[in-house]
Amino acid sequence: MSTRGDDDVYTKMAELVRDMSARVPDDPADVLQELLESAVAHIPGCAHASITTMVGREEAATAVTTHEHARTVDALQVEHGAGPFMEAASESAFVHIADLESEGRWPEFAADVCARTPVRSMAIFQLYIARGGLGTLNLYAEKPHAFDEEARDLGYVYASHAAVVWGTARRGDQFRSALASRDIIGQAKGMLMERFDIGAVQAFELLRRLSQDSNERLVDIAAKLVRQDHPAGT
Repeated sequence: MSTRGDDDVYTKMAELVRDMSARVPDDPADVLQELLESAVAHIPGCAHASITTMVGREEAATAVTTHEHARTVDALQVEHGAGPFMEAASESAFVHIADLESEGRWPEFAADVCARTPVRSMAIFQLYIARGGLGTLNLYAEKPHAFDEEARDLGYVYASHAAVVWGTARRGDQFRSALASRDIIGQAKGMLMERFDIGAVQAFELLRRLSQDSNERLVDIAAKLVRQDHPAGT
């Protein structure tokens, strides 16, 4: 298999995946940007790339991109309300446009892309994002028929790892949220223990009963107690 550069692309991918797995990014966009740059460098024919996320067709957004041409293509698709990444996100795992100048599925979108960018072919891969999230990895080339079987195989690999980044970031957010909740509950328990001269178990039980009686989450009850004891500005 031929690839750009002297090093084996799969070795570079493995290194990138190990790096992603070893750290929970504060901003997943940084890691996704790195992944996109690698895709452009190593997928034959690829000139530009982007990742889009969707919450319905009206809320599609470009999360990261390597070039303004990719951002323009994504924006034109949102403007037209239909196109390859919308189909890939909601219906097909993979959408290929070999030649935009002869594309018949989305002719108005294709014509606008050709008029405003040098992009002439596309390979769009669905991202499998947990909990119903939708997304696509979009590869753009400036020549028609740019994406052969080898390029598509690599595209699937990059798409899989892009989804891993999203999942890792989500778990990181959940972990940080859990730590913050535990800290708030700990502060509230300490306040109740001091104020009512009770033990930790009794303090937690009191919080739990307040949560049940008020039909509010335990962490929200704890936060209210902390705010009341330490009003803003004091």
